Amino acid sequence: MLENLVDFDAAALPGTTIKAVSMEYYQVPLAEVLSDAKHGDHTHFELIVCRITCKDGLEGVGYTYTGGKGGRAIWSLLEHDLKPLLLGADAGRIFSLWEDMQYHLHYVGRGGLVSFAISSVDIALWDLRCKKLEQPLWKVAGGAGNSTRCYAGGIDLNFPVEKLQANVAGYLARGFNAVKIKVGKPDYKEDVARVQAVRDTIGKDTVFMVDANYSLTVEQAIRFSRAIENQDITWFEEPTIPDDYEGYAQIADATSIPLAMGENLHTIYEFEYAIAQAKLGFLQPDASNIGGITGWLKVAHQAHAANLPVCSHGMHELHVSLMASQPHAGYLEVHSFPIDQYTTRPIVLRDGLAVAPDTPGTGVEFDEQLLGPHRIHLK
Repeated sequence: MLENLVDFDAAALPGTTIKAVSMEYYQVPLAEVLSDAKHGDHTHFELIVCRITCKDGLEGVGYTYTGGKGGRAIWSLLEHDLKPLLLGADAGRIFSLWEDMQYHLHYVGRGGLVSFAISSVDIALWDLRCKKLEQPLWKVAGGAGNSTRCYAGGIDLNFPVEKLQANVAGYLARGFNAVKIKVGKPDYKEDVARVQAVRDTIGKDTVFMVDANYSLTVEQAIRFSRAIENQDITWFEEPTIPDDYEGYAQIADATSIPLAMGENLHTIYEFEYAIAQAKLGFLQPDASNIGGITGWLKVAHQAHAANLPVCSHGMHELHVSLMASQPHAGYLEVHSFPIDQYTTRPIVLRDGLAVAPDTPGTGVEFDEQLLGPHRIHLK
């Protein structure tokens, strides 16, 4: 747990002065168009990589990603605003640097793009620390275990029913025992029929979640959730806009299906309000946009104090270690943006569980031959 890490900044490690910071920007095409109710069509994702090198020559690699928009702005924040702050700093002062970065840019961005930029730096700093300690991230971040429950998260609202069924059947064939689909069709009855078709395909024993990507009003979410209560839904994700905490509470009071959200909360203070007001069943921080591993662990600590399971959104190649590290882990999302296919270690499943890497560092190492062709050089 995070409270066990408060001495990190006090425990100086040799050679950790930052001598170089560099960034890379990639546009990675998807194999097919993926759609949801609010973001629309995804044709590619953006990957922003941050590399931090210390005086002793050790390099830490961090990154963040987007659904295809805003990546250049994140790169610019890193290059022009955070890089000068980091050069000459002590990379071992992870928590202090996290605070420094927050307040260096707080006036122009409490959350939002700033949180994405900070995330890529923070992940690189944790990669360095774990390499210095010669330990894998799952041990350094909490050490509860080296595997976690997981589910396959589809971005599939544009799929006709037959393709949707084939897609979830493919998840089961790969070894998943939990799946999630997108909802948010203009006619909620179509969503209800799709949920029924998927439940018929996966059987009664497979864990099943639905995700509306904050596309519904409170009234629409209540109507839809009541219509699928008989389908044994583990959670209803982002039924309405993430800022409407009281609206979430209204939905929670009106349905037996637990609610989940968090991917669009980009500060720990937003999570504090959500925990207090939204009556959630699951929290879903994303280390790519909550300020990296430090931010994710802070939210995990909040969840633990509130007796809520912590889950994840996206970047499963990194989150697998964080989720495995926590005693109150819920489910790791294995996302449809295949970042891990451009690493040296794609996701590993064993008996339906995702297994964290045991190599020192975060365990995320990009394959330059695979990723390199998608790089765009920015100035």
